Amino acid sequence: MNRRGLIASIIVVIISMVIIIPVLFILDTIYHIPFFESYNIFLYAITIVAGGIIIVNLIASLIMNRATRAIGKSTAGTLSFTVKIVGYLIIIIIFFTFVKIDIGAALAAGGFAGLVLGLASQDVLSNIFGGIAVVASHPFRVGDRVTVSTWQYGLDAPAYPPKFYSNDFLIPGYTGVITDISLMYTSILTDDNVPLKIPNSIMIQAAVFIQGKNNSRLVRTKFEISKDIDPDIIIPILQDGIKNFKFILNEPEIRIYETTFTTYIIVIEAMCSGNFEEPPRSEILKFCMKTVRSIKTKQN
Repeated sequence: MNRRGLIASIIVVIISMVIIIPVLFILDTIYHIPFFESYNIFLYAITIVAGGIIIVNLIASLIMNRATRAIGKSTAGTLSFTVKIVGYLIIIIIFFTFVKIDIGAALAAGGFAGLVLGLASQDVLSNIFGGIAVVASHPFRVGDRVTVSTWQYGLDAPAYPPKFYSNDFLIPGYTGVITDISLMYTSILTDDNVPLKIPNSIMIQAAVFIQGKNNSRLVRTKFEISKDIDPDIIIPILQDGIKNFKFILNEPEIRIYETTFTTYIIVIEAMCSGNFEEPPRSEILKFCMKTVRSIKTKQN
C-alpha cells in the first residue's frame, strides 16, 4: 500500500467511526434498542479489527519505505510481507477472543462453510498461498530482472521470412524488474516501462529466467560477408578488434555459420557485461561493417 492509499484508508475509517459510533451510542442511550444491547460487542470488535488492519498496513509500509536502505529492497519486501501475514493472524485471534468465540469450536462449526467458501474462492486462496510460497522459497526477489514464461499467458512470435540474422528461438515471456511481491500478485515493471501484475498462483508454476544474477550474458551476433573476402583474413582481424571492447569478458569465438552462392555468414559469440544484448551486438556489427569496408578499400 502506498502512502496516499494508506492515508486515504485511515481518513475513511476515522470519519466512518466518528459518524457511526456516536449515532449508534445516542440511539442506544435514548431508545434502548435490544439489537444494540445484544450486538454492540460486535461493533466494538469490528472497530478493533479495522484499527488493527490500519496499524498492520502502516507498520508494513513503514518497514518497506524506511528499512530498504538499511537491509535492502528484497529483504525489506519479505519482512513487510511477513508482518502483514502475522498481523492479520493476530487480528483474527483478537476478534474471536473479544467476541468470546472459541477458535476450535468456530473452526469445527465452520468446516462445511469453509469448504464451500474454499471452492468458491479457490483462485484467491491459491494466489495467497502462492505468495507465501514465493516469499518462503525465494526463487526470485524484489529488484531481480526476470523473464516469466508461462502457458497461461501465451505469446505469438512474428512470422518473418527466415533470415540469417533472426533469432534461433524465441522465449515467449515477459521481461522486467520485480517491484513488489504481495499476497495476491507479483508486480513487474517490464522493459517497455509498463507495470505488469501476475497472480502468485501462476508465478509458482511459471518458468522464471533470472537475468541479472551475474550481470552478464552470452551475445550471439551473425554477419554476412562477401566471398570476395577471405575468411582466414577477416576473422583474425575481427577477433583482435572485438576482444578489446570494454564490455567483452572473454575471448570471442568466431566461426562460419552458413554459406550462400555469393556470401558466407559468420557467427560471433562473446560473453558481455550488462543485462541487455542489443547494445553490445550493435557495437560488434558496426565494427564488422567498418572492417569489411576497410578490407574492400585495400583490395580495390
